[in-house]
Amino acid sequence: MAKRTIVAMPGDGIGVVVLEQCIRLLNAAGFDAAYVHGDIGWEYWCKEGNPLPDRTIELLEKHKIGLFGAITSKPKDKASAELIPELQNKGLVYYSPIVTMRQRFKMDICMRPCKTLKGNPLNFIRRTADGGYEEPMVDAMIFRQNTEGLYGGIEWSNAPDEVWNAMMTHKKFVANFSMHPRNEVFISTRILSKKYTERILRAAFDYAKEKGFQGITVCEKPNVIRETSGMMLKLAQDIAKKDYPGLSVWDTNIDAQMMWLTKNPENYNVIVASNMFGDILSDGFAGLVGGLGFASSAQFGENGVAVFEPTHGSAPKYASYETSIVNPIAMFLSACLMLDYIGEKTLAQRIEKAIADVVLQGKVRTYDMMKITGSPDAIKKGAASTIQMTDAIIQKLK
Repeated sequence: MAKRTIVAMPGDGIGVVVLEQCIRLLNAAGFDAAYVHGDIGWEYWCKEGNPLPDRTIELLEKHKIGLFGAITSKPKDKASAELIPELQNKGLVYYSPIVTMRQRFKMDICMRPCKTLKGNPLNFIRRTADGGYEEPMVDAMIFRQNTEGLYGGIEWSNAPDEVWNAMMTHKKFVANFSMHPRNEVFISTRILSKKYTERILRAAFDYAKEKGFQGITVCEKPNVIRETSGMMLKLAQDIAKKDYPGLSVWDTNIDAQMMWLTKNPENYNVIVASNMFGDILSDGFAGLVGGLGFASSAQFGENGVAVFEPTHGSAPKYASYETSIVNPIAMFLSACLMLDYIGEKTLAQRIEKAIADVVLQGKVRTYDMMKITGSPDAIKKGAASTIQMTDAIIQKLK
């Protein structure tokens, strides 16, 4: 009997192929697990009106660990239009199943590593003062608060009386928005709680301490978003002073940080941010180490459910190709985060080394690594298919 059961949720588009190849890699590496399929994604929204069916929630509640591929999301009107006729005009509203999953299981901590793999032709290169070039080695972990902030889902259009009246108690709302018709005012909230802000900060401090880094950087906008960003920064400073002597707290504004990514990215190792800012930051850092084909993530929380996924989307155009050309490494690195989380650290390191060796050798490269267009003829131009990249990594494992 396998040691554990993993809920495998392919989702949409390229999520299907990258997860399939990921399981093949894990099997080849000797990971002792069974996999149960979890329904999730656009298909289930269209035919059931729920992109995250209860049966998948039950599987995660039972088995605790999930590997997830990718999902398709569309705007409100388009989502409603694609429901089967029997579900039309039933008041159903599409919500991202992955956001719903995070909130349902309180997976409030999200870790997104961005680390340079030597030999990757997509690595960031910087001009030096003497006219030459250098390739800074990026090693950053983004700690993204995963359940609150702008992704909390608390929004209104044509707000009800109780919401409108509450907003009217704030003088800036009165001064800047009260003159508009209510049905022309759209409200999205940004709410942070002390409890879950403290949890993401402590996770970042613990990681910095474990890895031997000198401190953490809080990346927010406290000079403008004073209540929420200001609370996060002040709490980080208080926690460091009380419980993490020797670790520093630096702070950057999200806009300035995005500029500094291409100036001195090697100076940032552990960064903490609220949901939206963490999303932006992790994509920005991912661009320095090869793009979304190398961007992995882990998300977990208090109740023991953890899900691991690449941060790329479902890329439906590529899913239609006869031979898959997408880069599976982001999915593989997400699986390594899973292995590390469940205590299989040696196995995670073996797979990471095999990936690094293939990238360094440079003989097998997907279309993105060759810097060519992701078209069906990419294979003819010398790009490796998804399966060929997996084959190369498995061969290195041996």
